[in-house]
Amino acid sequence: MVAEDLFLLRDGLVRMLEAYDFEVVAAVESGPELSKALAELEPDVAVVDVRLPPSFSDEGLQCALAARRARPGLPVLVLSQHVEQLYARELLADGSGGIGYLLKDRVFDADQFIDAVRRVAAGGTAMDPQVISQLLDRRAQDRPLGRLTPRELEVMELMAEGRSNTAIAAQLFVTERAVAKHTSNIFGKLGLPPSDDNNRRVLAVLAYLDRG
Repeated sequence: MVAEDLFLLRDGLVRMLEAYDFEVVAAVESGPELSKALAELEPDVAVVDVRLPPSFSDEGLQCALAARRARPGLPVLVLSQHVEQLYARELLADGSGGIGYLLKDRVFDADQFIDAVRRVAAGGTAMDPQVISQLLDRRAQDRPLGRLTPRELEVMELMAEGRSNTAIAAQLFVTERAVAKHTSNIFGKLGLPPSDDNNRRVLAVLAYLDRG
């Protein structure tokens, strides 16, 4: 399902998704239409703009939050021009997975976007690095997050983007063994049990960041 008030962008999203073998069950342009479609159609994933009619404020996010309260774990990929910290944190709060938050002007190609949609639909996370950075900055002085080293913060940011240990190692030019060690340290300092499931470990970290 797609929710976007601008016709050209909405039509472009639909055409791109269909080109990658997604079935678009609805493409709506307002908050009321989105709420109705989410309730009636129960899509596998919803791609939602933040600002929709009639208020053009946070209509899309409010509808997404309400839909996830009614159907926990409903996969939602948010598209926005800005980082709405309050609502990003609220979306992450339940830790049930299937959450993405991308900034429109930082989606550079179709493969990047489609990968994010698929990851969210599968119950994972797809977070723009700037979103993660702002959430981390908000909590950076709070304990126990403040105990993390600069390298551990880098690793956690990449984890939160949804990257695997292999991808993190390549990005930071270190070994996978080093990444595994940093990950273990992170969970120890945060008081979170380690997990072999990348999606669950990312959600645990994001849920922690939302507390307070």
